[in-house]
Amino acid sequence: MEWFSQHLWATWLGIALLLGAAELFTGDLILLMLASGALAGVATALVLPGAFVIQIVVALIVAVATMFLLRPALLSRMRNSKGYRSSVEQVVGAEGVVTREVTRQSGEVKINGETWSARAYAPDVVISPGEEVDVFEVDGVTALVHPRNRPLTT
Repeated sequence: MEWFSQHLWATWLGIALLLGAAELFTGDLILLMLASGALAGVATALVLPGAFVIQIVVALIVAVATMFLLRPALLSRMRNSKGYRSSVEQVVGAEGVVTREVTRQSGEVKINGETWSARAYAPDVVISPGEEVDVFEVDGVTALVHPRNRPLTT
């Protein structure tokens, strides 16, 4: 414990690495902004090794500043980049399996391991549990699906 109190930069660095690694699982850039604050804590700890309160203040200022100034610009750039598809857009065209009977009014399907509320794409189609479906559209949080083994009639 004494080593950590004498080498606070190592603690800050460990926090930054953990936050950066956790960001790989979220992709929303919040943890990355917090990691940048922790890196600012590393720099402050190296310059002012005994000033723990100042290290915290600097880390918080940098984390908040990057959260509100840098993150929106990075998210916008990422979302507007060529080839980017949101998680909802990735569902369109995916395959799924019906878990609760799907009608034009309601139903439930499993798509890419996630459970979605669903409706039949064609008004007169009823899809039984266990049938494979294709996702044609997403309406809010409801997937509009059609059976893979039946032709689409208009």
